Amino acid sequence: MSSIVSQIGDLAEAGERMIERLRRKAFLPDSRKSLSVRIGIADAARLLGCSTNRIRMAEEDGRLPSPPASDTGRRLGYTLEDMLHMRQILGASPQRSPEDVPAIIAVQNFKGGVGKSTVTTHLAHYFAMQGYRVLVVDCDSQATTTTLFGFNPQFNVTRDDTLYAYLSIDPTQTDLSYAIKKTPWPNVDLIPSNLELFDIEYELAAGGSDGQSVLAARFHKLKQGLAALACDYDVVLLDPPPALGTISLAVMQAANALLVPLAATTPDFCSTIQFLSMTDQVLRQLEGVGITLDYSFVRLICSKFDSNDPSHTMIRAIMEQTFGPALLPVPILESAEISHAALRMMTIYELARPIGSTKTHKRCRANLDESLGQIEQLVRQHWGRVTPAREEDVLQTHV
Repeated sequence: MSSIVSQIGDLAEAGERMIERLRRKAFLPDSRKSLSVRIGIADAARLLGCSTNRIRMAEEDGRLPSPPASDTGRRLGYTLEDMLHMRQILGASPQRSPEDVPAIIAVQNFKGGVGKSTVTTHLAHYFAMQGYRVLVVDCDSQATTTTLFGFNPQFNVTRDDTLYAYLSIDPTQTDLSYAIKKTPWPNVDLIPSNLELFDIEYELAAGGSDGQSVLAARFHKLKQGLAALACDYDVVLLDPPPALGTISLAVMQAANALLVPLAATTPDFCSTIQFLSMTDQVLRQLEGVGITLDYSFVRLICSKFDSNDPSHTMIRAIMEQTFGPALLPVPILESAEISHAALRMMTIYELARPIGSTKTHKRCRANLDESLGQIEQLVRQHWGRVTPAREEDVLQTHV
């Protein structure tokens, strides 16, 4: 083995050991990620779209249990399990009806560094906070999303835990149910990934060299497998590789909606244009062989936007002129709070308390709720529904 190869291998091993150390430090005491978020009654009422008085009345008449109290008698707030139970009791569940088609959203861009996995994970947790049933499918062999959910791709995930066992040339599984992992979020499941998933790219490329029949079959197979799983969920989020490969193409065919995150920089803007052009060419070729796509929506979302940076403001204006209504109006703001949470392998929605200032945390959380809420609205519009009005707002309009 050459010295260069050995050196790169040593660097990789050192990095893997450090990731495991960070993971163990973040997830003490048992090295397993847990969810410690408690939701106060005011925030619970906002999420449920009702008044705090309605919640208290339900607790008083025994329909809902009261949250536990601290030694000083202060209410500790509700867990996410409590919130899901409250939604059922109070009739505040946003879940789709059996007639509604589950949203299967590919979060895709071939440009790295746009926050694709961060957007995917935050979006999953946002939907979970709103009461939806969510499945996240990590289709990227870099496995960033898997890591953010508390799994170490090197030590906790085998190749047979990933899509590989289902999509490989010689599959060992006939459906995708084997790959579903529970996460700390009671209404979010994960199909994880690791580096070995990349083997599919080699296998399918080799198999597809003979008339493309193997490729076409695998494209259809992933769509079929995800459609079968989706019946148990409201939203399925797909995180494909940041490259135009066979897995990315299979994901784009399996999805019924497309979300493209891009940062407000010139390189990201130019790269996204190339992504859209390349995707257009490839999809036209796929349609020529009978592989078609049908999306309920295609939207771009500006991620990592710094409103104090004039260059970001200029590039965002160019995006608006270029993409028009396809660009979601509320960008995801650059925030130290997101970076601090990521260092702990968490999202903003998992933080029990602010890492930085309370003001920064509240601003970041409010922005994420508004920005990601745009995608929720698109999903609900496709179901022929809008987000239910808050009880207090309805009462005020009749006063």
